[in-house]
Amino acid sequence: MDLLEGKTALIFGLANERSIAWGITQAMHREGAKIGISYAGEALERRVKPLAEQINCKWVEECDVTKDDQIAAVAEKAKRDFGQIDILVHSIAFAGREELTGPYYNTSREGFKNAMDISVFSFVALAKAFHPILRPGASLICMTYYGSVKVAPHYNVMGVAKAALESSTRYLAYDLGPEKIRVNAISAGPIRTLAAAGVGGFRDMYKHFADISPMRENITIEDVGNAAVFLASDLSARITGEVLYVDSGFNAVGVQMNPEAKSE
Repeated sequence: MDLLEGKTALIFGLANERSIAWGITQAMHREGAKIGISYAGEALERRVKPLAEQINCKWVEECDVTKDDQIAAVAEKAKRDFGQIDILVHSIAFAGREELTGPYYNTSREGFKNAMDISVFSFVALAKAFHPILRPGASLICMTYYGSVKVAPHYNVMGVAKAALESSTRYLAYDLGPEKIRVNAISAGPIRTLAAAGVGGFRDMYKHFADISPMRENITIEDVGNAAVFLASDLSARITGEVLYVDSGFNAVGVQMNPEAKSE
């Protein structure tokens, strides 16, 4: 069954074959969506274009989401090429490596502003720019992480940014709801992406995640892609303003313990 047949999806934030955005791209393509892809800068072009070719995607556009004129230009091009769109995926986050090690109080003013601009405001800016061509029933989806609501060591300013992103999701859902446009977030468990590599201690966290999550399994980009298909499809027609956890149940556990430890 092609759950997204007849729908057009624009996916922002594809970097390479390990990106969550790539898992989403593949899943939406599989379900029949017409795909458009945007990437962050010229340096990523050589990685992104071969991926686009794998799914026969011709619409591949560079967009620096810190620049309003570039966002406006990409939205105008989408209007010319697609008319209207049904799905907008925001898989964009950034914080300097120096902000993701050591204590949170060492966050620099410039690092804080950059994290908020790229990881949070860009979602708001994309929603505004594409609003005129969003079809009723459209779905906006962003990516978040559990470090938004609980402390994840070294996640630091990104945790604060993800909290703001989740709040923005709710406010956008309220604004766009009367037009039958839905806005949701997916909170994925740790995945070995390019962005995750910059978080201090990530390898150890990833290694132990499967041991302490209820399902005893790590998360894949395919898992997130399938969840995104659900939120983009008509099956989730009355779901908006939500954070959907795709983390093997990790967020439901209050006390993290080694399951092999013997109780007395």
